[in-house]
Amino acid sequence: MWSAVPAAIVDFVTPEVPEIPPRLTDPRPVLAVGSLVWLVATVVVWCNDSWADARPICLMGLGVGLLGYSIFVIQRRGARRGDKGAQKGL
Repeated sequence: MWSAVPAAIVDFVTPEVPEIPPRLTDPRPVLAVGSLVWLVATVVVWCNDSWADARPICLMGLGVGLLGYSIFVIQRRGARRGDKGAQKGL
């Protein structure tokens, strides 16, 4: 039957996971590029009448980008204040 695995074996098998570099965890470039792409798409669609059906989609893309940036700002403010429920590393 199965027996308990000694703790020494479990610690030996589990490697140390390196920390992810800050440049890969910073959400600001992703938010900026995404919002810029939606802004360009909105301007292009608004200038061209043949793409009139895509206007609401572009506006919603801008809205989702604004929502994402708002959540990021609120979480960053909470992390800087030291709130218990805030994300770490913002």
